[in-house]
Amino acid sequence: MKVATVEEMRRLDREAGELFEIPESLLMENAALAVVRAMERSGPLAGKRVVVLCGAGNNGGDGFAIARKLLSHGAVPAVFLAGDPEKLSGAAGMNYGILLRLPVRVERLDSMEAFAAEVGRSHLIVDALFGTGLAREVSGVHREAILEINRSGRTVYSVDIPSGVSGDTGEILGVSVMADHTVTFGLPKRGNLLYPGAGRGGKLHVSHISFPPSLSGDGRISMEINLPVSLPPRRPDGHKGDFGEALFVAGASGYYGAPFLSAMAFLRAGGGYARLAAPRSVIPVLAAKGGEIVFLPQEETPGGCLARKSRESILGTARNMDFVVVGPGLSLEGETADLVRDLAREVKAPLLIDGDGITAVAKDPGILPERPGPTVLTPHMGEMARLTGRPVGELERDRVEILRETSGRLRAFVVLKGAHSLVADPRGRVWINLTGNPGMATAGSGDVLTGAIAAMAGLGLSLTDAVRMGVFVHGLAGDLAGRSLGEDGLIAGDLLDHLPPAMKVIREKGAAPGGEWEFFPEVL
Repeated sequence: MKVATVEEMRRLDREAGELFEIPESLLMENAALAVVRAMERSGPLAGKRVVVLCGAGNNGGDGFAIARKLLSHGAVPAVFLAGDPEKLSGAAGMNYGILLRLPVRVERLDSMEAFAAEVGRSHLIVDALFGTGLAREVSGVHREAILEINRSGRTVYSVDIPSGVSGDTGEILGVSVMADHTVTFGLPKRGNLLYPGAGRGGKLHVSHISFPPSLSGDGRISMEINLPVSLPPRRPDGHKGDFGEALFVAGASGYYGAPFLSAMAFLRAGGGYARLAAPRSVIPVLAAKGGEIVFLPQEETPGGCLARKSRESILGTARNMDFVVVGPGLSLEGETADLVRDLAREVKAPLLIDGDGITAVAKDPGILPERPGPTVLTPHMGEMARLTGRPVGELERDRVEILRETSGRLRAFVVLKGAHSLVADPRGRVWINLTGNPGMATAGSGDVLTGAIAAMAGLGLSLTDAVRMGVFVHGLAGDLAGRSLGEDGLIAGDLLDHLPPAMKVIREKGAAPGGEWEFFPEVL
């Protein structure tokens, strides 16, 4: 499913009329029908008192049409218009005029006292105040109305996006509605899915409102929801080499968890043969934890980190590998960082750089676009700041476009980790991943991700699909772990344990459409 910017959605609205002669009034009618249909799923509407807060734009026009439909379903709507009715035009003006002819309370939002009293008597609230086009901080009576809604404790349905959330970035523009449900139209908007806005919308429903598939699947829109792809079958006569051979260059004195978790995640997600090149002194500890891993002891510095003279040994092994991972728990020692940059220049296999490896290459990112093989980077926001030279605050405000630019400039797949991780490829495509939960915000979770991505490549997926599916299965393992154990106290080892069940679920469900996965928006 595509994910649109505000401007992309405006273009699709225009093209619906220009190319297909679908009138604006029909789109608004279908939008209203979708919201009422979502409301009906929670129970009959007859007799329910519903406050509908409308703005003076098309979002408010949707609200007027919703109020009319609520009336026809036996509900008792009360409409408050936060704006000048003289400025209403087009389909919004038409629906306002129709509403004035019906037995519906319609009044200006001039007095918070009247609005608060009606909210206090209501069963449900419809937020049709701003929509996706808001570009300024919410203030004045609009702010007070939103705060009143949030204090009410009533079930809230937002129209297109919770009012106060930026449609492009998910930024909260001062204050926003806390909705229980959001019904968005045509396509999800970035602000529906990017945090913090994604946390304000409750359950997300998507209605195509009669957009033809050529619009809803528009190839000019380069951002999509990360839907699972079909996994290659496991050959019944296969051996370990058939399911991928991966080399992990990881670990240092005092950093035992990261190398173990990344190499073991490769095996637990279906990979065949994991080799771990680590400092000689840490191998006994790691071997006691993971006997299924093949260990390659390497020369080390006096501080117990990988020495640069391990370069030829590691490169020799890497020549025969399907996939190489560099970085988990390597430390920031200078000689080890030099080794990482050497490997980045010379490893021809697909190379995933994570953790301390990213910090090392961030000192000379120009080596990445010159690499002899494909590159995958898995930074968290702080590491992304080091890679780009931009402050975290700037990244958070424009993460999609900065991610896209960085991926293209470095000619690398980039996974920007976090709540609803983003995946970008060098061609400018971006996927937003919806699996995962806050319990996964724990040490070692990213190391499990590196192994999961390597495993997906080992199973035979293209590198694009391997990166996407590694992110998906990692989040799904976290969701299964959270469901069985609770999110509080989850550790990376729990993610390891739930990788096989996650793979089982994916194989059983297959590449199902988004609506069949509970993690994705419901399509109305």
